[in-house]
Amino acid sequence: MSEIVLDKVSKCFGAVQAVDAVSFRAEKGKFVVLLGPSGCGKSTLLRLIAGLEQVGEGKIFIEGRDVTALDPARRRISMVFQSYALFPHLTVAENIVFGLKVRRLPADQREKRLERVAELVGLTERLEHKPQQLSGGQRQRVALARAIVSQNPVCLMDEPLSNLDAQLRHDMRVEIRSLQQRLGMTVVYVTHDQVEAMSMADHVVLLRAGHIEQEGTPAELYSRPASTFAARFIGTPAMNLVALDDGRTGGASGAVIRGTAGPAVLPGRGAGLTLGIRPEHIRLVDQGGVPAAVISAEYHGADTVVTARVGGELVLVRAPGQVALATGAQVRLGWEPDAVHLFDALNGIRTGL
Repeated sequence: MSEIVLDKVSKCFGAVQAVDAVSFRAEKGKFVVLLGPSGCGKSTLLRLIAGLEQVGEGKIFIEGRDVTALDPARRRISMVFQSYALFPHLTVAENIVFGLKVRRLPADQREKRLERVAELVGLTERLEHKPQQLSGGQRQRVALARAIVSQNPVCLMDEPLSNLDAQLRHDMRVEIRSLQQRLGMTVVYVTHDQVEAMSMADHVVLLRAGHIEQEGTPAELYSRPASTFAARFIGTPAMNLVALDDGRTGGASGAVIRGTAGPAVLPGRGAGLTLGIRPEHIRLVDQGGVPAAVISAEYHGADTVVTARVGGELVLVRAPGQVALATGAQVRLGWEPDAVHLFDALNGIRTGL
């Protein structure tokens, strides 16, 4: 059972609490992404799982074994680093089987594994090349092959695609996910890129300041963010978060967007709330809705991202196709009731409708 379990794991560096009582489970054969901004503790968590950092408090279990104090070499894990960590003086083949050679695996077994893995990652024609003769994507494949050839059931990946250009990152996302599914590996993958998390993960652990802000499937984090932090972090463009005032004092029937006299966007409700709506869920309508003034309209090919001002708030609208709108144009914005998310204005935590 190649699952990973963290039980209230903490880690301090001096007075800095890098990881604060984090608990989660990476089930066997699943692709788990640790997502969050720089400094949130995701890479530290990965190093704790790998045994490259000592746990301050809590326990880590891999395959049902308590590995909290176990040497990294005995944890039966592979690791792929951001920097590829290839030996420049060795060929691709020598880089891939280096760990097997250190473990004194017989030469015939090394060759069999090398042949299979090289074919898996598309490096059969590059085995005699040196790393400097390879492209960035090919070097990343060598690092992946080295992790796969060990046949460890668990693989840890620390922002492995951050050095690649956008198109190559997309291609490698597809390749890594496909390999993981074909091999049945349990993967814990660190990234700050929510596109990687949404497109690759079975389960996302969103981290903030050393603790878990929210975890679940990509669809769960997108459709029901637990806080304004999660709402901002998931989605491109990010969710609109606008402050609400109590419009009933001015004659409206409920809460209105800050800086407007209406119409009410939440009938019967008052202030103290933040309204969240994703840009792709807002429509440009002819009647009804909320009046707005266009600030800009950016055409992206498949869609146009319109920035509009509603009272004292800026709102993004992701409209399909090309929408030609001049700066200052007056429009009306509408959305369905079930597209609305509400958060407490003070603590940012999700609240019910």
